Amino acid sequence: MTIGALQGMRVAILATDGFEQAELLEPRIALNHAGAATFVISPLEKIKGWNSKEWGIELQVDIPLKSAKAEDFHALLLPGGVINPDHLRMNQNAVRFVKDFMASGKPVAAICHGAWTILEAGAARGRTMTSWPSLKTDLENAGANWVDRDVVCDGKLVTSRKPARHSCLRSRDDSCVRRRAGALDRHAQDLLVHYVPRNENFVLVGLVKQRS
Repeated sequence: MTIGALQGMRVAILATDGFEQAELLEPRIALNHAGAATFVISPLEKIKGWNSKEWGIELQVDIPLKSAKAEDFHALLLPGGVINPDHLRMNQNAVRFVKDFMASGKPVAAICHGAWTILEAGAARGRTMTSWPSLKTDLENAGANWVDRDVVCDGKLVTSRKPARHSCLRSRDDSCVRRRAGALDRHAQDLLVHYVPRNENFVLVGLVKQRS
């Protein structure tokens, strides 16, 4: 992603304890690198990450969930981790926040288990989505068209199965990524792909910037 490509964008990152570190920290670095301002939003003051098989770092929350409004942001990122979205979908303020974003038509990106909160917000019906495979039945029961792909773009909703290595993306070729993701709508300007050299993974965030 070109430096400054997302200049002026305010991106909300909704998370709580048990967020998968790679699905929050690495996309956040990429978004900041591209010029976006990112804000961690949570019902807690501090949240603890899950690092693959053990507890990880503690992260300071930027904005309390109870005072966060979808209208104050341009896009929403929903990282996964099993614990994190399972707690959020039981929090009515979190569900409302996601529901407001989905209703607004603004870009929303969910990684792995992050799609659970979209389901809880009643916004999965009629959408083509992917996720961690264990969510397939839940999403289909909620009316979504679940597909087993690396990434899926349905309008301004972008879902990613997991942060994983993909041969098509090794060249960092945006046109290749766009083909894999499917046609973005006419308002889509940028598809964010971040390379994690540490473990040769690609975190496909898929946040699109709306044209002004």
